[in-house]
Amino acid sequence: MIGKLKGTIESIGEDFVILDVHGVGYVVHGSARTLHELPRSGDIVSLAIETQVREDSIRLYGFLSDAERDWFRLLQTVQGVGAKVGLAILGVLDVTELAAAIARQDKIAISQAPGVGPRLAARLVAELKDKVGAFETVAPSAASKQAEDMPAVEDAIAALVGLGYSRPQAAGAVASSRAVLGEDAEAAALIRHGLRELAR
Repeated sequence: MIGKLKGTIESIGEDFVILDVHGVGYVVHGSARTLHELPRSGDIVSLAIETQVREDSIRLYGFLSDAERDWFRLLQTVQGVGAKVGLAILGVLDVTELAAAIARQDKIAISQAPGVGPRLAARLVAELKDKVGAFETVAPSAASKQAEDMPAVEDAIAALVGLGYSRPQAAGAVASSRAVLGEDAEAAALIRHGLRELAR
């Protein structure tokens, strides 16, 4: 199995890139976000690869980070989500936004992806909500990133974790609360609003 490719970008298509690795051109499929963030043709890039073998084909899927590849794999554990839908979701939400959306049980955010209707979005947030914690180290929410510089954010997250919520769930709720209450919101207000978010 191929787990990583480093080579020169030969061309970028609508949903794939051709990567020249020592004279061999690999067709690597990717999300719209990944393909948009690639450097120009002729530049060298390293991609984390997911190899999928079928009876009639071998397909390579490329990602700019291991975290994105891990989320691609996780999404496909949900019934109704194949490679195409997984890439569509990652094309709309980056891994941080996706983790926060699942922690908040935000079906609307996930249903923005092509091919994801309300029923599938509901299934995704329901089945993955308890698995987000495994990705905390590779896909922290915006609140986690801000916590070091913002004691109120960290205090609010710690309080919600103390009440039994996972850190990604707590961080997602605090991030949503801060967006509503403002950047100067105190920990107590963030906790109250965060609890309402988590109770939805």
